[in-house]
Amino acid sequence: MENKDLVKIFKAIANERRFLILKILYKNKEVSVGNISEMIDLSFRSVSKHLGILANAGLVECRQSSLNRYYSVNKSKFPKQFLAFFES
Repeated sequence: MENKDLVKIFKAIANERRFLILKILYKNKEVSVGNISEMIDLSFRSVSKHLGILANAGLVECRQSSLNRYYSVNKSKFPKQFLAFFES
């Protein structure tokens, strides 16, 4: 993994809300934007913005189903060393 990719990942997870979103996704496998919004008491728009940043860093992937978007951790591109942080 190149330095620029690592910097992008570190910037994405440096935000407390995004770190919390990643923990939720890791524990629940796949969650809709609306459900994440309810779980962390943050507006739908803010959650979408945070998920966009995480997706841009390659940490999450999205599946569209009808009107809903479901997000999950992209384990294939997620640095293995970071997964331990989300298991607690």
